[in-house]
Amino acid sequence: MSVDRRRGIATVCLSGTLEDKLAAAAAAGFDGVELFENDLLASPWSPERVRQECADLGLSIDLYQPFRDFEAVPPDVLALNLRRAELKFDVVERLGADTVLVCSSVSPDAVDDDDLAAEQLHTLAEHAGRRGLRVAYEALAWGRFVNTYDRAWRIVRSADHPALGVCLDSFHVLSREVDPVAIRTIPGEKVFFLQLADAPRLRMDVLQWSRHHRLFPGQGAFDLTSFVDHVLATGYRGPLSLEVFNDVFRQSDPRAAAVDAMRSLLLLQEPPDAAPVLGGHAYTEIDVDETAAARVGAALAGLGFAAAGRHRSRPVELWRQGDARIVLHHRDPAHGGHAAVTAVAVASPDPTTSAARATSFLAPSLGATAVAAPDGTSVVFCRDDQDWLADFTTQPDAGEHADAGVLGTDHVGLTEPFDRFEQAGLFYRAVLGLHLDDETEFAAPFGLVRRHSVVDRGHRVRIALDSTLVRRGSWGPDVREPQHVAFTTSDAVASARVMRGLGAPLLDIPDNYYDDLDARFAPDPGLLAALREFSVLYDRDEHGEFLHFCTEVLGDRVYFEVVQRIGGYSGYGAVNAPVLMAAHRRRRRAAHDR
Repeated sequence: MSVDRRRGIATVCLSGTLEDKLAAAAAAGFDGVELFENDLLASPWSPERVRQECADLGLSIDLYQPFRDFEAVPPDVLALNLRRAELKFDVVERLGADTVLVCSSVSPDAVDDDDLAAEQLHTLAEHAGRRGLRVAYEALAWGRFVNTYDRAWRIVRSADHPALGVCLDSFHVLSREVDPVAIRTIPGEKVFFLQLADAPRLRMDVLQWSRHHRLFPGQGAFDLTSFVDHVLATGYRGPLSLEVFNDVFRQSDPRAAAVDAMRSLLLLQEPPDAAPVLGGHAYTEIDVDETAAARVGAALAGLGFAAAGRHRSRPVELWRQGDARIVLHHRDPAHGGHAAVTAVAVASPDPTTSAARATSFLAPSLGATAVAAPDGTSVVFCRDDQDWLADFTTQPDAGEHADAGVLGTDHVGLTEPFDRFEQAGLFYRAVLGLHLDDETEFAAPFGLVRRHSVVDRGHRVRIALDSTLVRRGSWGPDVREPQHVAFTTSDAVASARVMRGLGAPLLDIPDNYYDDLDARFAPDPGLLAALREFSVLYDRDEHGEFLHFCTEVLGDRVYFEVVQRIGGYSGYGAVNAPVLMAAHRRRRRAAHDR
């Protein structure tokens, strides 16, 4: 989908007071806002002041919402509802807005009578039309009787008033699993407003799903590209506006959340396959202090890497094996074992263009060919011809253990705080043009872990993102936000054998795991014996097989992994993650006890 539309956001999406929300929306580049009534009620600003503040910020007020429980009610209730509506219309006029959102009723006073609903909505539209206002009628997914967009449209069509149209909300439509293709039959002039929200697929009460679990476009499971295409096919000319209820977003810095929101709309509007083709992982940079540098360097040597060069002007060391490259950036020695992934570099045929595209998605620039991720990690774009290697002098004694078997980098694994997990996934999808490849969750020794993995269309760049719930108190894992770099091999067992011989600090996996592996998969006895001997883990699905093993954690949070993919296996061995986490803890506890 490639459309140039005004972009809006509902104030309910963001945390803070109305002043905070408007400032954040304007700073992120939004053209307008949907003003949620609760935000106005809590504000000391008069409607006229709100109108002026929005104008000063370059924001229009595109919609005032919500007006609830109006239609299909007895005459006495209708009279009260019309009085309430007139008072709200006064507010809308003072705000300088022209459209009011009316939700389908959940009132116990309402009856199941579409003709009566149409008649009363016609009356409401008549009152609004006299003031030059419009009424956008929306079918709530949990509406008492009207809970689908097609029924709402039938009522609006029957009411037949120029000041009455429909509001189409992607959550209310797609959560009901009603085919949205019939949206195309609605005349564009009767689609008064479009609200967009994504969401994960959950089996739960739809009201609770909506109020707590909505996401920005691109963060969930809904096909919003097709949904918006259906709406635009009607001739709709209004803004693309976000309405997202999410507990995490509404407790987050509104400025960061607004940037995420805008990024999601930019990504939704980008044409398919517009991102430049990536050539793979160029290198991964790890910051190390003096203590960690010795451990990380020894581990890399044990994995068969060679110290291949030093940077000409910075305290940076290059390690390589095959097409896999690790850059160690030596920092202040006073950190006591600190090691962290600080840069992910990917190969691009045009690094400057790739970086410019990334900044167009609101990624902070770090120079002509690099941007910053939300957690501070640098994303660097390098030419495919590896001209960045010219910054390094060659080590005279650089040699590789060719039989260690590392071919390249398979993926980089990052752990994000719970409240930045969705943000990180959206960032990498947008700035690198990646797509969601694998989504899972698993019970780990210290609680539930969520994992989203994103990959480019050529499967050359993979990033695995993990997150856990916020922990409080002193009980928890030794490594709270681990990171890892995974290397590829064509023979995991052979690589594990060589690397153990070279002294790599690889994890030991208990026999219980291999007994269960035998029960689940009945692998060839020779393979099972080799897996057990060298502590190589195994997984299999309908597409292929996956073998992998890991080093201990080096410093405070980084470890290395070696993986072998057979066939079309595209996952990351999530079923084995709890076993690896337990092994990591045993190794660190043993080291501590010594």
